Amino acid sequence: MTGLLNRGDHVTDTLVVDRRLGEGAFAEVYRVRHAHLGPQALKIFKRVASVEGTKALLGEAQLLSTLGHPNIIRVFDANTVRTPEGMRGYFTMEYIPGGNLEQLIREHRPAVPTEIVITVLEQIAEGLAIAHDQTPPVLHRDVTLANILVGREDTGPRVRISDFGLAKRADPVTRLAAAQGTYAFMAPEVLRNEDYSCAGDVWSVGTIAYLLLTNRFPFDDDGPFPWFSRTGFSRGPLPPSSYNPEVDAELDRLVLAALETDQRDRPATARVLADALRERRAAAGDDRTPVSHAEPATTVPPCERARRLAEAAIALSRVPGELAHAADLMEEAIDIASAYRRLHQFRIELWRRGVTL
Repeated sequence: MTGLLNRGDHVTDTLVVDRRLGEGAFAEVYRVRHAHLGPQALKIFKRVASVEGTKALLGEAQLLSTLGHPNIIRVFDANTVRTPEGMRGYFTMEYIPGGNLEQLIREHRPAVPTEIVITVLEQIAEGLAIAHDQTPPVLHRDVTLANILVGREDTGPRVRISDFGLAKRADPVTRLAAAQGTYAFMAPEVLRNEDYSCAGDVWSVGTIAYLLLTNRFPFDDDGPFPWFSRTGFSRGPLPPSSYNPEVDAELDRLVLAALETDQRDRPATARVLADALRERRAAAGDDRTPVSHAEPATTVPPCERARRLAEAAIALSRVPGELAHAADLMEEAIDIASAYRRLHQFRIELWRRGVTL
């Protein structure tokens, strides 16, 4: 499939394209390599009608640059580049080789371990809380499995919220914005084309929580559209513990609260949800700081971390459907320890072509 950029293209003097990671309706995403800073991700917009249009699309990068937080993707640069289709706007950001929450679910069937889910939810809520705390609030409007990236660190999973392409500052008076989002994660009021509030993002987080804990959408009645019950939202979902006995009563309560069909009964903002999750952890006697703010208890030497990543990549390559993820992990190992390129580069090239060893 032909894209706007190709492997080996120079975006700038220091930025070279490695490969395409994917695309959406409005943009393509590439892994690129900075001569001094290593691998990054680059988002380039597919359709631009004018200079003003380019500036409008790059508003996502400008918005992200104001939301500095460990659980929000970092932006490094924004500019324009000439492509076969003409000048296009782009911005570069953190490259997260671990994949997104869709990948996390595939790795942990039938359900993601509860402790990992709690860590992920705390970090999503903390990142969104920074956006919701702005004046006026910044509403993401498209919190989905695909837009929550998960990196693997020595302290555990670290979440970054990405794709603020639909994000919008709320009206300073009403604190609302126009309805947007991905159908499966839309709150009832958004589906009714009512205005979007912070509570709409909270609903999306509740849907993600339910999926991670149960591998089911909360209103799934085995109909043709698993995210939407044939009876609508007239009946609330079963508690996650009905499908997963590891879920405790307080976690049940918090997830179901985020899925209240009347937005007035939901946590009003991600800050309220983040505080409730923190209180739950404290009440359970677990005073560990969420991963995004913690310092590693011990420092693993880079060569040892590269070795672990390489071993994990080789093991993952034997799992059906996981070659792309295995290649990402092996590339991360090579980025840490260049000596691994001679040993394992051939594996990456084969895995990218779908060939197992």
